Amino acid sequence: MSNRDFAITAEGKTLVDYGRRMPAMREEAWASVVRPEIKGRVTIGVPDDYASSLLPQVLGKFAQAHPRVEIRIIGLPSSALAPLLKDNTLDLACITKTRGIAGEFVRFEPMVWVGSSTRKVWQERPLPIAVFAAGSTARAHAISALQRANIKYRMSYESPSLMGLISMVEAGLAIAPLAKCSIPGHLVQLSQNEGLPSLGELEIVLARSARSDRPPCDFLAEQT
Repeated sequence: MSNRDFAITAEGKTLVDYGRRMPAMREEAWASVVRPEIKGRVTIGVPDDYASSLLPQVLGKFAQAHPRVEIRIIGLPSSALAPLLKDNTLDLACITKTRGIAGEFVRFEPMVWVGSSTRKVWQERPLPIAVFAAGSTARAHAISALQRANIKYRMSYESPSLMGLISMVEAGLAIAPLAKCSIPGHLVQLSQNEGLPSLGELEIVLARSARSDRPPCDFLAEQT
């Protein structure tokens, strides 16, 4: 007898449906109990290249469960967010792991070279690159990888802005080393097949300031 000989009954389908819904129902029930007590403001820091992949789902879910909590977001590079954690300007920050900042592991994010589909500037030497400003871990990874591969390069553009780097790539003036989660679909992802060195991964962590020891921050941190 094969698995095709079995069919789930209507009652079984009902049980499966309830089983799938139970985790969400449990969270809703818990939120309904604590919601009256959870209020205040949470200030979060996140770099532009992580914001679109890390924040929307987490913040949307949190805002629905805790509407009395005001959320403020500051978008800056990880190197610029680190001092804001130390001076308590921020409560929480999703950043690339940074020396001197303790954080809870979130995930590893691959880095990828990206270029324009209209101009193959990755074939040029010195290689034109667009990179984040000094202090960026992504920038350091890229330069180290090029040096190990003995590839001559020139910095065509330096900026703390993700959109600035993407604009240079779109114009076909440079290639850029970016977190994979931040790459627009119309750009070309490059690899060793194009003669470029591997960039490795970035470690993303959730860091908290000294003043974040309060319920709104605790609940938001649990969602990240």
